[in-house]
Amino acid sequence: MREATVARKTTETEIEVRLNLDGAGRHDVSTGIGFLDHMLEQLARHGLIDLTVRAKGDLHIDFHHTTEDTGIVIGQAVSKALGERRGIKRYASALIPMDETLTRVAIDVSNRPYLVWKVDFPREAVGEMNTELFKEWFQAFAQAAGVTLHVENLYGDNSHHIIESCY
Repeated sequence: MREATVARKTTETEIEVRLNLDGAGRHDVSTGIGFLDHMLEQLARHGLIDLTVRAKGDLHIDFHHTTEDTGIVIGQAVSKALGERRGIKRYASALIPMDETLTRVAIDVSNRPYLVWKVDFPREAVGEMNTELFKEWFQAFAQAAGVTLHVENLYGDNSHHIIESCY
């Protein structure tokens, strides 16, 4: 099975991730950021990835370090679980509807990290979380996972739905 555990400790965060790429969508996520937890749970559930995330960060400052570092550690765990990347389908794409929103996502599991992010949000925040942090999460994830990732929101009015469709 393609499983990995990765831990990262910095002056700003302490994060541990366990994942199984061949899972059933089970998740146990705790980052201290409710909306980020919700997105990572959706990623696990719909990606059929078993995912456990424990993150402690400097949330008294803001959500940036925890968001970015969670993307890094999950990306590192994905890369580790993929190993030599043999026997996998290299390319995939999807059109994801979420109510009034439609987003196109394409991935190349090439070990050549790159992010194309064409997503605009009608609001600057969802709850307490600034929407600009989602590009930071996807950038960190793509770099650490070694994937080329294109995320393009085609249309949508609700920032919550736009973010959900990206994940």
